[in-house]
Amino acid sequence: MTQPVGLTGKVVAITGGGRGIGREIALLCAREGAAVVVNDFGGSLSGSGTDSGPAAEVAGQIEAAGGRAIANLANVADPEGATSIVEDAIKAFGRIDSIVNNAGVSRDGMFHKMSAADWQAVIDVHLGGSFHLSRAAAPVFREQGSGAFVHMTSTSGLIGNVGQSNYSAAKMAIVGLSNSIALDMQRFGVRSNCVAPFAWSRMTASIPAETEAQKERVERLKTMTADKVAPIVAFLCSDAAADVTGQIFCVRKNEIFLFSPPRPVRSMHRDHGWTPATLASELLPAFKPSLFPLQVSADVFAWDPV
Repeated sequence: MTQPVGLTGKVVAITGGGRGIGREIALLCAREGAAVVVNDFGGSLSGSGTDSGPAAEVAGQIEAAGGRAIANLANVADPEGATSIVEDAIKAFGRIDSIVNNAGVSRDGMFHKMSAADWQAVIDVHLGGSFHLSRAAAPVFREQGSGAFVHMTSTSGLIGNVGQSNYSAAKMAIVGLSNSIALDMQRFGVRSNCVAPFAWSRMTASIPAETEAQKERVERLKTMTADKVAPIVAFLCSDAAADVTGQIFCVRKNEIFLFSPPRPVRSMHRDHGWTPATLASELLPAFKPSLFPLQVSADVFAWDPV
């Protein structure tokens, strides 16, 4: 293992840690000196089935390199399962310092065809799982006066994407959850941040690629490997990021972006209030130049990744 520099003595729990981005985060956190709880129930991309192999393999790889790790196979969509991640960390390593909410499933489809089951499954894992695990860790963080949450969001929510209403809604809601955690727990020395990753994984492999623009986007994604996302997550888990909370970062290969939160961009006042007619005749012409167009993330990140 390389010489640890950032997470020595820390215990980090990573959901979805058996594959893709989660795997790379687990491996890097271990190299940086952390003891790692690798959570992954081993389901398919859609969330069906279980497999103990991915989590056990990553934990074994960390241990073989001289690190400390355990596997946890709980489903984060289940509150008791999420709680077991915190309990296993404390049982194995005596504490928990950071939570990385990375687990996810994908059930893409156009909104007018979206089933209630596909909507709920994605919400339960992404948003529900992030809440359940964060809520389980919060009392521990409060008691010890420290802790860091890192939640995976997505430009599909921050900007937009076609055919992912369930995923986009969950990922945008995670931003609100993270900000609320940051506000509620700052007095206890607890931080909460979001990371929107660009990386080729089985999750992004499900993105529709029917049009030429979509196909070009997928080809760009294939050049962005999961290991590029891990450094900022490890950094946000470390004491070096002690003053960073309530932020939204984005990683795109070797590029890192800081996103702004929603804030007012224009205002207009009318002494006697508004009617539908005055909204149409006065407000709309004034606001129209500032209205945002409908975009997908590929429209905003239109250049090749560097």
